[in-house]
Order: sequence, then C-alpha cells, then structure tokens
Amino acid sequence: MKTRPEVTIHDLLGMDPDQLLELYRAARTPAVADLDGRLQGRMLAVPRAQAPHVSRWLRRLAGTLWQGKTFEHHDSMHGEGVNRVLGEKLNWFRFDTEVGPSRAGDFDALQLNYDHHGNPPLVRSVKDEVREVATGLWLGLADL
Repeated sequence: MKTRPEVTIHDLLGMDPDQLLELYRAARTPAVADLDGRLQGRMLAVPRAQAPHVSRWLRRLAGTLWQGKTFEHHDSMHGEGVNRVLGEKLNWFRFDTEVGPSRAGDFDALQLNYDHHGNPPLVRSVKDEVREVATGLWLGLADL
C-alpha cells in the first residue's frame, strides 16, 4: 500500500483509537532495516482508557518516562531494539524484530518480540507491532 505523506504526528494526536486503527490498517508494512536508528516515540491512545482525563494523564506520564525506541537490523529478516526511558538515561525492555502477520488484519507488520529473560514478566507478554503511515512516520499497535 502507498503511504499517506499528508499525515503528520499532529494529525495522529487528534485521532481517536478507531481512527488510528483505520489508518494503521491502510499503512505500509516496513522492512526490518527501515526503522534503523533512534526513533522518537509518543503514546497516542489507550483504547481501554478513553475517559479524557485518564487518557491525557496516561499520555503525559508516558511522555515523561518513555522517549522512544532504538532499532538495529541484523539482516533482511531480523533485528533488535530497546526502549529509551527516563530522559534517555536507561535502555529498558529489549525486543527482537521481524516482519510477520499482524493482529489487526490480513497483512504483515514489523513485529516486536519482548520475550527476553531480562524483561519483567508483564513486559515479556506485550504484543507490539509497527507500520508506516507516512514517510518516516511509524504507528505502533501494542497490547498485553
């Protein structure tokens, strides 16, 4: 699918979870190497917590604690990464990456596998995936 270059991070911030999911389903499946580097992150929505005051509080908390993810590919099929936390002072919650079937539809996404012995049990159970909604703009879909 073609990306939609007119979409910006500001557009994403104004979308509700259903709109974000629709955009995610129309997005492009990236190659593992496409995300190499230090990417800035923003929490956009928590579908199970959409009361405005709760959603705003969670986004502010996430913005204070989590700065983004760093990705590195190993070959065309596999890579790894880590979350940057607390003003980028810590690298926590390592993950492996590979392209595989999405949980959101009949298409592929870049899968992030957190099942590492160094991650806490709750983090090890996270299901996370990423697609490209515009050139250089990635949207993730995570769930426990």
